Amino acid sequence: MKRFIYLSAFLVLTGTLAIFERDAVGQAPAAGAAAAGSTQLADMLDSYCVDCHSTTLKAGGLVLDKMNFQAIPDNADIWEKATRKLRGRLMPPPGNPQPSQKEIDAVVSYLETTLDKYPKGQRAGYVPIERLNRTEYAASVKALVDVDVKEKDVLPQDIQVGGFDNVAAALSISPAFIDQYVTAARRIAKRAVPDQRVTNVLYTVAANQNNQIPMPPGTHGGLRFKHNFPAEGEYRINILDLGVGLYTSNMENESTLVILIDGKSVFRKAIGGPGDLALAERKGPAGRDEIMQRFTKIPVQVKAGTHDVIITLVDRTHFESDENVGAGFAGQPGGFGQSVNRMARVGNIEILGPYNPRGIVRGPGRDLIFVCDPQKTGELPCAEQITETLARRAFRRPASADDVADLMRFYQAGRAEGGGFDQGVEQVVAAVLGSPEFLFRSIQGNKGANTATDFSLSDFELATRLSYFLWNTGPDDELYNLAAAGGLSKPGAVDKQVKRMLLDPKASSLVTSFAMKWLNIADLDSVKPDPEIFRGFNDQMRRDFSTEAEQFLTSILLEDHSVVDLLTANYTFLDERLAQHYGVPGVAGSQFRRVELTDKARWGILGKGAVLLKTSYGDRTSPVLRGAWVLDKLMGTPPSPPPPNVATNLDQSSSETPKTIRERLEQHRQKAICMQCHGVIDPVGLPLESFDAIGQFRTMDRQAGNAVINASTVMPNGTALNGPIELRQQLASHPATFAQAMTEKMLMYAVNRDLEAYDLPQVRAVVRAAAKDNYKFSSLILGIVNSDAFRKQGPLPKSVSNPGTAKPAAVR
Repeated sequence: MKRFIYLSAFLVLTGTLAIFERDAVGQAPAAGAAAAGSTQLADMLDSYCVDCHSTTLKAGGLVLDKMNFQAIPDNADIWEKATRKLRGRLMPPPGNPQPSQKEIDAVVSYLETTLDKYPKGQRAGYVPIERLNRTEYAASVKALVDVDVKEKDVLPQDIQVGGFDNVAAALSISPAFIDQYVTAARRIAKRAVPDQRVTNVLYTVAANQNNQIPMPPGTHGGLRFKHNFPAEGEYRINILDLGVGLYTSNMENESTLVILIDGKSVFRKAIGGPGDLALAERKGPAGRDEIMQRFTKIPVQVKAGTHDVIITLVDRTHFESDENVGAGFAGQPGGFGQSVNRMARVGNIEILGPYNPRGIVRGPGRDLIFVCDPQKTGELPCAEQITETLARRAFRRPASADDVADLMRFYQAGRAEGGGFDQGVEQVVAAVLGSPEFLFRSIQGNKGANTATDFSLSDFELATRLSYFLWNTGPDDELYNLAAAGGLSKPGAVDKQVKRMLLDPKASSLVTSFAMKWLNIADLDSVKPDPEIFRGFNDQMRRDFSTEAEQFLTSILLEDHSVVDLLTANYTFLDERLAQHYGVPGVAGSQFRRVELTDKARWGILGKGAVLLKTSYGDRTSPVLRGAWVLDKLMGTPPSPPPPNVATNLDQSSSETPKTIRERLEQHRQKAICMQCHGVIDPVGLPLESFDAIGQFRTMDRQAGNAVINASTVMPNGTALNGPIELRQQLASHPATFAQAMTEKMLMYAVNRDLEAYDLPQVRAVVRAAAKDNYKFSSLILGIVNSDAFRKQGPLPKSVSNPGTAKPAAVR
């Protein structure tokens, strides 16, 4: 009772009685309702919380019986965690006496309102120097020198925090990284500024085996790749392997090798047949060399630019053989009646050139790099202009005289090696790409900023943060020029830029780098469905799941609809294969297209194969994974991980009578320690049991003797549901909860750090403002970019001894 008196006095003194409860958009109810809510807070603490969170037990390290309720904003860390636990009904633990949902709502509303109205301390977090992650690196290189980089081939996987790989504190650097950056910078520079001298490029079968670009109909085997031809002129192609080896069976049948450039045939010659077979058999190695000479130094005339190259064989009928063709030899079919291909096969390819080039040697980034003509301005002034422009764009700030002077040393070194003007510029490009000013982002603020407290980002820093948030790359000319003029900090300037940038194709990174990772569906390879159980599933279906999810997210986010449509949209994107998998009629062909869904179970993100696959195991569904996913991604109340040394395996032995997953979970929850988590998680995941592990709707569980699927549940708040449709309706009936869960993750992605207690009032303010615009995606983004969390840098935490303000040594 004493706690209630203290609390009531605090509410009167601070004027919070009138704002104790609020609805989704923050409207204050009557004072009487607030007073009733304060009574519920005191009663709930006494009835449900203090026994465990006492000075004696200290459950979870939290002590409430000594808590000063007049200092709620001073203990924001504690109360923000408490509100999250209460919102998700994670506390009190299932199996313990539970307050009503009305009591929970009242307490959560009071705590959030008090924290929002009386914030204490800083408003922005500290972000240390951060390295570009590999996705940002590839996008930045593309924008800078127009070279496409396969980031997975350049850098290793970055560490993820909360599902995101752009959190500054996790983007460390090591000697191995430095070596990879140096190698990548040199290779990219050579592609951006190709050497005028004859060079050779090797394309191997091994490197292209995962290439998903289809070959032309009527062909078999071979390689298909994009090659940059730096200048117009003659190139020579060497076919290094056609299977003309010790075993001559590949020469028995004649086939035709063709070379296509941009779909046009530039070479066509026969190989194999009686003549080549006799030559290979009679002359041995000399005969085989004579055959291969026909496919060496094949001259082709090509114009400058990047072209599609196909080297393949015209297909012909395969046949069944009745001979044993050597099962013990690598690469040979084995046993009787095996399919035998007695034709040549295309191996590695080498392209040499240019010979006698005509005109300027052009790379993909020539127009971006060569902003002047050395023949008109003189080599040295032009080199300095190129260097200054490149450095300014790469460093995302004006290039100083010292920057240019340092980089010009690389130009002079390259020029002195005898490669000419272009090779000097190539060395500048490599140096810029290896510079810490390009590879790292840091926040210093304007000159004279007081770094002991929150301080505003400079215009250039704000432009950089905005650009990497929306585009995953540095500012373009318009954004940079606005920052240079000091115009970005003017009222409305950022809003105007956001609206422009969201219309740019580069905004697709908000789908691929934010939304897909937020929902944990960016990497579907981690789940390997058992082929004996799910025989209709293959890697192409996995790619279809990913394509569907990406196009669905794009249609809502980048077309600026309400984010709640992610839960409720009655359409998706299908090709014929995926439509058949879902049981959707009337879709023919391999082209993905928008399809209206009559089956309400498929509506929204809950009906997407990507989500259902990622929240399953390889051999079965998992209400636990699915429930935890819904709680975390869609409700913003992630459950705690299981305690150590607790059995979590629900697999059955072959001698047991098969049970449904529901039956196994019910048995598992009989243990009190398991009930504490599963009592919250399982009810949320069970409605999705109507879908199997590869996203097909089902009414029977084949793995449990065709038992009828029971997808009914009682949610932790007491609401009874049955199946995915009612689960979706329940989630969509609380749009502010979903919008807040998404906004928290998007703010984390935008500012490159974990969120703290002082960020959450700003998140709630963004959501309340967006509610007036039906939670449109752009409204959430505009709220984020106008928050202090986005526009400011917090002070260095006292616990951090090394601020990391000194940049690493140049990577060159």
